[in-house]
Amino acid sequence: MNNEIFQQARAAYASRNYEAALGAYTQCLQDVSHPLAPGEMGLLYHQIGNCLVKLDDYNEAIHAYTQATADSTYDAVGAVNYNLGMAYAALHDYEDAVRHFEISVSDAKYDTPHKAYSAMGSALLKLGKSAEAGVAFRQAALDEGNPDPTKALLNLGICFMALDRPADAVTSYESALQFDMPAATKNKLFANLGQAYVACGQMQKAVTAFESALADKTYFLSDSANVDYQRAVGSVASGTSEMTAIMSPIGADMSGLDVPADGTPAYPADDPYAYGNPQDAYYYNEPYGAEAMPGYAPDDRFFNASDEELEQWSKGLAKQDRKRRNVGLKILVVFIALILIALAAGVFLFTQGYGYPSQETVVAELFADPEAASSSVFAKDVSEDKVQSMLAQVTADPSATIDGMNKSMSESTAYVTAKTADGGEVQYEVSLVRDVIGWKVSSVELYFASQNQS
Repeated sequence: MNNEIFQQARAAYASRNYEAALGAYTQCLQDVSHPLAPGEMGLLYHQIGNCLVKLDDYNEAIHAYTQATADSTYDAVGAVNYNLGMAYAALHDYEDAVRHFEISVSDAKYDTPHKAYSAMGSALLKLGKSAEAGVAFRQAALDEGNPDPTKALLNLGICFMALDRPADAVTSYESALQFDMPAATKNKLFANLGQAYVACGQMQKAVTAFESALADKTYFLSDSANVDYQRAVGSVASGTSEMTAIMSPIGADMSGLDVPADGTPAYPADDPYAYGNPQDAYYYNEPYGAEAMPGYAPDDRFFNASDEELEQWSKGLAKQDRKRRNVGLKILVVFIALILIALAAGVFLFTQGYGYPSQETVVAELFADPEAASSSVFAKDVSEDKVQSMLAQVTADPSATIDGMNKSMSESTAYVTAKTADGGEVQYEVSLVRDVIGWKVSSVELYFASQNQS
């Protein structure tokens, strides 16, 4: 490799002249007069990828990093795959981002796995995988090489809230308070802690946490946090500062994340890139120090939880989701079955002559007030003249008796006895036809039982 041009490329990169650096690295790669030693092709593609990211060309950066991984003699596997993951995350391809972060943390030579674990957690949150994200943030927090586990602890608390484990979220947030941090971060932390306390029913502690967030008057609570604050204040005022959880944190407000979980690279004001540690060009934290915050004594419950336990929580959530889906499916199946049963019953009743209005209702209406019923009880195909002819022989009797009824699906016959004003009786044969689901009168005739006996 042409070392002179390589050093020019490094100098251009350090001075933020990324286009010049890109050209020089590319020239090194293409300089046939200086053959590349083992691993130098991967190194050059790695640096080309770095320049492309600085120029916001993530697609080409991915291509360059992929070329770097193809060089089996280049041993910066963890760093290159971390950068690949960040480039994919910048394009909102979180599935591929997670895949490369996993490769990164599996590289024993990669000396800053907490960065890959934190980035992996953010990508998993974007995919809605809160339990898996919690595992990643927990690994980042436990990494002895992590100079600032605060952000990992904050994000872990978010995951615990999403997993309906507010007590563990409290532990995570309280653990983060052991570290010094900027005032803005601390305010967000106290606000998150207040919401976790509310979810645990510890209202006095919630009020204290919220007031700590608001103490310097530079921070404003989110809508959901403000609702919880007012709820906690009301509970304390009414003497119910210790109570069971009164809210479900599932789907909790994620606005308390100190670092947006959008996967986009975050660059410091002065690029900490150094040869041999190029991954620092993508994510860097100033150490907060280790000054403990007085008044808080966090326990180590979540530190003692194994990956298997967190995965079990994830399986539990998945099982709950399946149950919810199965319950919905069962309700749908039962609903459909009831509809089918109702339809079958309706069809059966229809074939047996049942309808609405029924034959009995139509006949009773006809005899109760023949003139008034003429327009509503007769079938449409019965002419007006015929209707008047039939009504002329109908005796009005609101108490007319139906002596018998022959029913079928489309036609029915009713035998009716009506009493006259002087106490006599007149018998009728009333024929009815189906009218959609109900019945209408098609004819009314005097009925003489003696003439119809066989």
